[in-house]
Amino acid sequence: MENKPLYDIQDKPKWHLWLGLSFQHLFAMFGATVLVPILVGIDPSVALISSGLGTLAHLTITKFKIPAYMGSSFAYILAMQTLLKHEGYGAVAQGAITSGLVYLIVALIVKKSGTNWIDKILPPIVVGPIVMVIGLSLAGTAVNDAMNIDGAYSLTSVIIALVTVVSIVLFNIYGKGFISLIPILLGIVFGYLFAAVFGALTGTTIVDFAPVLNAQWLSVPKFEIMFAMYGFKFYPSAILTMAPIALVTMTEHFGHLMVLNTLTKRDFFKEPGLDKTLTGDGVAQIIAGFIGGPPVTSYGENIGVMAITKVHSVWVIAGAAGFAIILSFIGKITALIHSIPPAVIGGVSIVLFGVIASSGLKILIENKINFDDKRNLLIASIILVAGIGNLTLRIPGLEVTGVAFSTFLGIILNLVLPKEKGVADV
Repeated sequence: MENKPLYDIQDKPKWHLWLGLSFQHLFAMFGATVLVPILVGIDPSVALISSGLGTLAHLTITKFKIPAYMGSSFAYILAMQTLLKHEGYGAVAQGAITSGLVYLIVALIVKKSGTNWIDKILPPIVVGPIVMVIGLSLAGTAVNDAMNIDGAYSLTSVIIALVTVVSIVLFNIYGKGFISLIPILLGIVFGYLFAAVFGALTGTTIVDFAPVLNAQWLSVPKFEIMFAMYGFKFYPSAILTMAPIALVTMTEHFGHLMVLNTLTKRDFFKEPGLDKTLTGDGVAQIIAGFIGGPPVTSYGENIGVMAITKVHSVWVIAGAAGFAIILSFIGKITALIHSIPPAVIGGVSIVLFGVIASSGLKILIENKINFDDKRNLLIASIILVAGIGNLTLRIPGLEVTGVAFSTFLGIILNLVLPKEKGVADV
């Protein structure tokens, strides 16, 4: 009973619970989703509506069987910055659409070849450390948000982040009823209010309300509609720059599916099928490209929320997507959410990313991986250090960073290293 979800994939919470749980997912993904367009130079509201539409498309294509939220991908930032500077929105859009088409092509290959190969190349000894890397590789980002302001160490920021972390822990452990279902959302609210009060008492501006007061209630996102706004032009540079990145982000896609498989005790590689999940990602990216948003990918932040709350409902994920679409048109609410201090986001991220990493450890424990076996020890060790240390492979036109590169290394080592006689596959 301990591991039984409070709401399983097809369970629909009552409306008041549904609203709170969906808002919790909205808050969890918001910071990262709008940070990508801010860094690139794209309207954050477009990224917000792209994430909502992409999530609904992914849910539909996967037959509402996978609780995955699609948010802005960090993997394409450098490529988009370069293309936007030298080629313009047309190139960025074409690159995003092309990367989506790569997903569709791979999905077609998977549909024809089947999925039996997945168990062979991704056994628990590879999956566990990869999942740990997905969480731990983001630790630096979480701690940076929690510890620094504009790149400089801030004790104030650390205090706010720790208060946020402690509040999430207390809400999660001691909360009853509805409160126990939304510890992340309540932690964000508590951290936000604490930051505002702390800033007022110390005479510093931690929460800036000016953008909220100055924002319009109704604000239409600055769409950059493919073809309609800048016509058609072929951008070879966009295709060569962004298409290969899709092959890299697919490894993150596999990793997130592994985590979801563990959380929900299902095998999404087989049902609804890897071809469906890849198609969902591809279509979501194409939608984003057509309206001027950054490419999207499944979000670890939202997986972390599901792990903590034990709420796996696709209805909750769909609700978050709907809120994202609606809020992208409401200027004041968007500005209010955007005013959440980085320290609060950092505190939340420490919890969420840590839970993801712990899920990888859980895979190793549940499958009773024997680390007295040198083969298992070497595979796990290399994956962890290469991934967390962000070992990067750079070749002309392609950059393979930590999570993806460590995944490739783990798969290769598992295939080539001989197994000791009498030792099981695990």
